[in-house]
Amino acid sequence: MYKEIKRMLGLINLIVVSLFVGCSSPTEPISPILFELDARLFEDDNGYYHLPLDDKKWQTTHRISGHVYRDGMPVNIIKFGWSGSHYWIIGDTLGYIVESALTDDLEYVSYNTSYVTWFEGFEVPIVNGASYSREDGEVNTMIAPVRSMKGDTATIYYGYHDNWTYDDTYGEFYVIFD
Repeated sequence: MYKEIKRMLGLINLIVVSLFVGCSSPTEPISPILFELDARLFEDDNGYYHLPLDDKKWQTTHRISGHVYRDGMPVNIIKFGWSGSHYWIIGDTLGYIVESALTDDLEYVSYNTSYVTWFEGFEVPIVNGASYSREDGEVNTMIAPVRSMKGDTATIYYGYHDNWTYDDTYGEFYVIFD
């Protein structure tokens, strides 16, 4: 009987304490993820970035960077999607393959040349399509315009999804190929 009374008093005590001690709301708003672009390029007064193209090469490669933060802290493993307004089309052969085989004497012999043509007409985007943020919040992608795009202005699009708030964020910026 003593155990039952002690148990009952413990239950009443728990109920009284629960009534006076409040709990914080588990649904406090979560701050959004903020993205700060670092194109690593000169930005003019109109907000356009400028990428000088190398006239001696077919393509000029450049790394676009940025950082993602929530409440001032870096956010890692956020997948970014990237795309651009420009692409180029492969129009000639990329090389060749020499077919080789073994003879009856087990010697390699090259006897037929086949040109690689299966990429002809393939569209090549100038922006890598996806990347992830690192532990320090840094995110990167590569752009690689070709020299025939000199004087063009490309629109670079990006987007990411916040798994905590289920928000999708999209943005764009402009790069002039000088």
